[in-house]
Amino acid sequence: MKLTEEIRKDDPIAPEVRKEILRRIKAAEAEHGVKVLYAIESGSRAWGFESPNSDYDVRFIYAHPKDWYLTVNLEDKRDVIEYPIVDEIDINGWDIRKALKLFWKSNPAFIEWLQSPIIYVDDDHFADKARELMPVIASSQKGIYHYLHMAKGNFREYLKKEMVPLKKYFYVLRPLLAIMWLEKYDKPAPIEFEILRKLVSDNRPLDEAISDLLARKRASLEKEYAPAVPAINAFIESELARLESYAEKTKGIDADFDLLNKLFKAVLEKN
Repeated sequence: MKLTEEIRKDDPIAPEVRKEILRRIKAAEAEHGVKVLYAIESGSRAWGFESPNSDYDVRFIYAHPKDWYLTVNLEDKRDVIEYPIVDEIDINGWDIRKALKLFWKSNPAFIEWLQSPIIYVDDDHFADKARELMPVIASSQKGIYHYLHMAKGNFREYLKKEMVPLKKYFYVLRPLLAIMWLEKYDKPAPIEFEILRKLVSDNRPLDEAISDLLARKRASLEKEYAPAVPAINAFIESELARLESYAEKTKGIDADFDLLNKLFKAVLEKN
């Protein structure tokens, strides 16, 4: 596997942390007899609004040797690798079949992984080929449905109070802005929050409130609470009301498996 161990001045991951993450990825390969094809940072550090004590959310896609898949009981085999969080490093991965089946369903988590700005491992094949398929695989309508469900759930659970957890604002804002991107461009939304927020930059009160919230989030501890922000709550409530009648229109309509099968076979032949 190709490791991105070079030290760059703009790397948001400290050199010693990156080194430890790569060590754990190599250990996972040895322990499970797999090859890691692609490993990235997900979560708040990739989104660009981490707190000083945020976890490192490391996610990876791996493949077994070809013969591992040629078994009668394939569906009974475990298709995830998970480890407990140690020293704020949360690391787990999906088998390539699981990842591609979720891609077929336009799973936003996998689509976001493909676009992460923080990459630990890249075999220069799997992720590149998967990105090439995004225009024909990724469904904007399914993405909207997912992000709307996420925004509504977090708003209802955490933000309808006088004191609210700071980070939960971003767990509502980011999906709502992702919906706006999907509606406007009909292609997967970028995961960097600073890019998404440009969609509302002409709303000065909201933009200023978001800037203030970002500054507080980056300086606060992960579970810090603060008073609700009226300008942001007004935007959230307005968007949720606008999207209230949205219903998933693509149930039963999925991408063709042929393209994903070709990618799966190509990866196994290459390994």
